[in-house]
Amino acid sequence: MRRKSKRTRGIEEAHPFSGMSQVNPNAAGVDIGAIEIVACVAADEHTQIVKAFGNYTVDLQALACWMKSHNIRTVAMESTGVYWIPLFEELERQGLECLLISSRSMRRVAGRKSDISDAQWIQTLHSYGLLEDRFVHRRSWWRCGHCCVIATS
Repeated sequence: MRRKSKRTRGIEEAHPFSGMSQVNPNAAGVDIGAIEIVACVAADEHTQIVKAFGNYTVDLQALACWMKSHNIRTVAMESTGVYWIPLFEELERQGLECLLISSRSMRRVAGRKSDISDAQWIQTLHSYGLLEDRFVHRRSWWRCGHCCVIATS
C-alpha cells in the first residue's frame, strides 16, 4: 500500500535572487497600457514603490519627475503596440536611459496577473541585469507631425 505524502505546513519563503547582486540598483520597471501606465521603483533592497500615471503629456512628465526624485537612471518597458513611443521619447528627453523589451518574453513568466505585478517583475529583472534591449528603435520610426507613427524598417 502506498503511503500518502505529507503536506507542507506553514508558509515557505522563497528568495530566488539570493546570492546575486544588483547590476542596476537605480532601475525602474514600467507596464504600459492604453489608459494607464504603472511604474515601479525600488525603495530599498526589499521594498518596491508602485505608482500609476495617465497617458497624457503632463502625466508622462510627472512620471519622469517622480523617477528622477527616486534617483532612477534606467527604465525598462514592454513594447506594447505603439503606446510605448510617447513615454520612451519623454523619458529620453528627461535624460533617462530607456530599455525596450519584448512583450513575448514577459508573457512566458507564470504568475503575472496584473499591471502592478508586471511592473514589479520588470523592475526586479532589470535591476539584476536580466533584461536586454530587444529592438533597434532609434530611427526605426518617426512621427508624421500630425497623428501617426510610421515605421521605416
